[in-house]
Amino acid sequence: MSLKKIIISGGGTGGHIFPAIAIADEIKKRFPSAEFLFIGAQGKMEMDKVPAAGYKIVGLKIAGFQRKFTLANFLLPFKILGSLINARKIIKDFKPDLVIGVGGYASGPTLKMATWLKIPTMIQEQNSFPGKTNKLLATKVSAICTAYEGLEKFFPKEKIVLTGNPVRQEMVNLQNKEVEAEKYFGFTSKKPTILVIGGSLGARTLNNAILEGYDFLASKEIQVIWQCGKFYFDDLNDKLRDKGNEKIQLLKFIDRMDLAYAMADVIISRAGAISVSELCIVGKPIILVPSPNVAEDHQTKNALALVDKNAAILVTDKEAPQVLISKTIELLDDKGKQALLKMEIQKLGKPDATAHIVNVAENLMENESIS
Repeated sequence: MSLKKIIISGGGTGGHIFPAIAIADEIKKRFPSAEFLFIGAQGKMEMDKVPAAGYKIVGLKIAGFQRKFTLANFLLPFKILGSLINARKIIKDFKPDLVIGVGGYASGPTLKMATWLKIPTMIQEQNSFPGKTNKLLATKVSAICTAYEGLEKFFPKEKIVLTGNPVRQEMVNLQNKEVEAEKYFGFTSKKPTILVIGGSLGARTLNNAILEGYDFLASKEIQVIWQCGKFYFDDLNDKLRDKGNEKIQLLKFIDRMDLAYAMADVIISRAGAISVSELCIVGKPIILVPSPNVAEDHQTKNALALVDKNAAILVTDKEAPQVLISKTIELLDDKGKQALLKMEIQKLGKPDATAHIVNVAENLMENESIS
């Protein structure tokens, strides 16, 4: 039995949107006639990104609870009720064979209504510490695809399938790209290279730490590929204009992340779930600086899942301005530590995650075992 009509719900950040699109692309590759409908949150980035990927999306009027005191929190119960009613109507009109939730505001009401209507459902949980919505949905959904071990303490064990997170295959295929990477960045593989990635929007802490250590890095002739984010680029570019170091490249965004990965000897990164999953397949030594400004502090938990297996080094956001540069230099000088980190992180990579997730979806459609 082939997948016919599929609803995929969630979004809010690229960490939710990218897995959703990757899953849809894999299903479409297997079943070209499948029909898709995405359900997102009005005003969130999925309303632009999903149509750009070629899929139809509708939006619910839903938002999360604000930590600070605000009138929006008093309106939240009404938004949730309205979203439940709208989600039920959308599902009944579309008549899906399967509903997949990837996290984000819209996935809660969508999955809740799908389970109430007795439609097969599955969650794709990206993080090592799930959010409240997925924990609440867990007892009702048909299957839960996870990226990390040990989630039995949050979800029913019999529903869990360890699949890993979908990753951009073109980003993690580094084979025979070293020469191309040298030409692209104007660097040489004979000198050590650091890659700094704070996400597409950048990370203030990482930027401040690299700026503080700029002269020292230059004096050591260390090459740096520095993705600072569009919000920080102009200010940093002004501050660095007179320094003129061609071995430290400041970029708003890296279009060829595969070449950046290929060029890097050490990678400094935030610890978002999808970034971590990519880095596990890339298999380079990494220093993770988790963002403290995320729900449930899940980036720290993602990082610790690697650190506990000797697969990464953790530097907290608070200590990064003082120690990030020194720990990076220390790692560059320690070939034994680099080798250990490479060996252990490669054990955690799951390059076939998207295919495995779609296998689970197929099995649900055919009322077979979820594994």
